Amino acid sequence: MIVIPINFQNRKDAMHKYLISSLFSVAIALPSLPAFAETEADKWNLQDLYATSADWDKDAAKLEAQLKEISGCSGHLGESVKRFKACLDLNADLLKRYARLASYASQFHDQDTGGTPGLDLNQRAEILGSKVEEASSFMRPEVLTMGAAKVKSYLAQDKSLSIYAHPMDDILRGASHTLDKKGEQLVATFGMATNTGQTVYSTLSSSDMPWPKVKLSDGKEVVIDQAAYTKYRSSNNREDRKLVFDAFWGKWKEFERTYGVTFYEMLKKDSVYAKVRNYPDSLTQALDANKLPVGVYNMLVTQTRANLPTLHRYFKLRASMLGVKEMRYYDIYPPLVHSDLKYPIAESTQLMLASVKPLGDDYVQAMTKAVTQRWMDVYPRPKKRSGAYMNGIAYDVHPYLLLNHNDDYESVSTEAHEWGHAMHSYLANKNQPFITADYPIFTAEIASTTNEVFLLDHMLKIAKTDDERLLYLGSALENLRGTFFRQAMFADFEREVHSRVDKGESLTGDAITKIYGDILKSYHGDKEGVVKIDDLYAIEWAYIPHFYNRFYVFQYATSIAAGSMFADEILKGVPGAKDKYLNILKSGGSVYPYELVKAAGVDMATPAPYQAIFARMNKIMDQIEAIQAKRK
Repeated sequence: MIVIPINFQNRKDAMHKYLISSLFSVAIALPSLPAFAETEADKWNLQDLYATSADWDKDAAKLEAQLKEISGCSGHLGESVKRFKACLDLNADLLKRYARLASYASQFHDQDTGGTPGLDLNQRAEILGSKVEEASSFMRPEVLTMGAAKVKSYLAQDKSLSIYAHPMDDILRGASHTLDKKGEQLVATFGMATNTGQTVYSTLSSSDMPWPKVKLSDGKEVVIDQAAYTKYRSSNNREDRKLVFDAFWGKWKEFERTYGVTFYEMLKKDSVYAKVRNYPDSLTQALDANKLPVGVYNMLVTQTRANLPTLHRYFKLRASMLGVKEMRYYDIYPPLVHSDLKYPIAESTQLMLASVKPLGDDYVQAMTKAVTQRWMDVYPRPKKRSGAYMNGIAYDVHPYLLLNHNDDYESVSTEAHEWGHAMHSYLANKNQPFITADYPIFTAEIASTTNEVFLLDHMLKIAKTDDERLLYLGSALENLRGTFFRQAMFADFEREVHSRVDKGESLTGDAITKIYGDILKSYHGDKEGVVKIDDLYAIEWAYIPHFYNRFYVFQYATSIAAGSMFADEILKGVPGAKDKYLNILKSGGSVYPYELVKAAGVDMATPAPYQAIFARMNKIMDQIEAIQAKRK
């Protein structure tokens, strides 16, 4: 969670959220980079963070001094209101300083991952992060020892402490799930030895896997590692796609037993910690970090399963557009529409700015100014980090965006998505103190997906030909499949395997494959003849790294559902819809995310937002089919 940086682990998780690439499109490398006429204006200006590396060193030294100072707060937090405020303010300031240091180090490295200076700086920042976490670890247990009555008394005595009301509430509500000092120390000690599953997964899948080699239809021999799989699974040649799928998943299948052991290890760990923390199950504990009702998770899965005919309609449409008589699993990645249209970054940015006009003049003016301030690193280049992300945690500076713009329409959509995040951070930082400015994933993706809806609406209005309309509609449709239905399917699977282990069941790799395969076939309509799923491909669960971050990806599905509903209401001109939505962005992490979204009129524990996204998907398919009908 992001709204309680009193516990540094939460703040560190928040940083990691923005310092990783896009969840759905990460590639390990950037093969065959196109040449772009890159200028300084196309690169982010890290001097806004620190003018020189020497300035970074000076600020790091200040942080080290603050770490010594805050150690004096340990054991004295509840002595007086004055002492309480001084310690909280110091903690907030050192966290803010570390956020800036970490941002610079990470982005300095990301712009040239092959450079030793960036790697060294990044490692130094990680060491500082560990020191910050250790130095501030006393905060939570001492607040709990003080108790709710004393904390609330302090807050009432000094109105300047009001900025800490929400973080304090978040700590205090966890009292029943917090052990005594000895117990917490014991849990912390074991924490150093309970990440084996994820570590083994990462090592095996990234470094030690003996990837297979295949010969494609053009005679080219390719080693099918993860980057090559991502590239060639969308090949226009269907035989090549099958060849790549069989080779790639065949190799994962060989290690099914090992991946089963690593994943089961993680599932057991989550189950044990849930029991130790007095939670009924792993799901409840995971959601409680953001005070999310379990009903939200269950409603997502229930509504998705009930509306699988919408997904099946999409697959039938895809088969028709690809000219495939029998859809197979290896047919889901080729683009629905091929286009040679180019969208240089200047044009892409202008399209984005035009699309967000429904959010009002203030939003548009702020974004218009921001896009000229070198917040973005735009183009791909050798050794630059792949994918795309937004980092908004440098509170006193501004958000930064890493893109790998390729002048295609997907790059336009990506820019709109990441600027949705950037404006969220900009507005939250502008309207909230540092301690409550950052926000959880549950609301983060609402901002980005809402802007994607606005972009599609604008592009359809200005499209000159049906081919253009098909390009935009097809892109949006595939995004809905990947971001909503696929993530909901993952959520369904996670709930099932965690539930079984919570009940004391054992799971082997083969058993996990069977569970995943049944869900995969159900979602893709294998029994109904919609998409044929070969049993071999059910090993896909072993490939998904996000399963090692429990109950995480479901929030991409809930966010795109909420974002679609907000965007639809704003575009329709529903009174108050725009202001309610913007209030979510401005609120940052000052309110629990479910309550914040519900107050804006969208209750994620009800069917309404999910019905909105199914309606949106069907409307897009109606438009595609109408264009196709004209051509017959």
